[in-house]
Amino acid sequence: MTTARSSAYSTNELVTALVASEIRDDDLVFVGVGTNGRAFTLAVGIPLVALQLARLRHAPGASVYFGNLLEPDLSQMPTTLRQDSFTRWHAAASTADVGYKCDMLMRRRFDVSFDSAAQIDAHGNLNITAIGDYARPTVRLVGCLAQPEHLAFVPRPIVMMDLSRRGFVEKVDFVTSVGHARDGRTREELGLASGGPHLVVTDKAIFDFGTPGRRMRLRSLHPGVTREEVLDLMGFVPVIPDDVPVTPEPAAADLASIRGTIDPGRTLLKV
Repeated sequence: MTTARSSAYSTNELVTALVASEIRDDDLVFVGVGTNGRAFTLAVGIPLVALQLARLRHAPGASVYFGNLLEPDLSQMPTTLRQDSFTRWHAAASTADVGYKCDMLMRRRFDVSFDSAAQIDAHGNLNITAIGDYARPTVRLVGCLAQPEHLAFVPRPIVMMDLSRRGFVEKVDFVTSVGHARDGRTREELGLASGGPHLVVTDKAIFDFGTPGRRMRLRSLHPGVTREEVLDLMGFVPVIPDDVPVTPEPAAADLASIRGTIDPGRTLLKV
């Protein structure tokens, strides 16, 4: 869903402004390459526009590692992203080996990563490996990529997903990336260092894990969206505070920057 309840802005613009507020000055942000359609908008489009908005607004020192490019010139965004586009794209650096990125991850060089998944559960475990039994899955997914390292070594991973019962499940079919707890045991009890998703951004609401048991918590509802509507689209009940605020609407200046400077051709926030 790309249209908000207000005709003044889209849902994409609403969450882009929210995500921009999570990026701090001098952050190094990782954004993956993504695929196409809505998946591209969630994994690539919104993160890149949010980064540029944060730079204009409050974080001029924030930088991005996009695919295998460090600080590509986002003012010259290719209309199509193929390998040739990355080869020719002007950037501060272009690493020849994905091992460099993995080394940076394990050295905790990144501050924020953007991730998505086929499934996320109540404690932030992610599944991008298989739906159903792993040995005989109904759907075989892309596989782990570097997502386990994101949730292990990046301080503030942000998960981008549209809200649905299929995607938000009580327990994922396969744990690709470890969240905050699994089978009643915390990361620490499993022998893992701190980690897990920082925020979950959806087309209906924002969630975090700021609870004693680290169970997903409803942080805000998008304008015009009700609690009942959110719960109908989830396979589990998150922690719901007594007072749930409304996701802040984007400022006029932010909308002007998104539409006039950052993404005038709607290449990144298309769907």
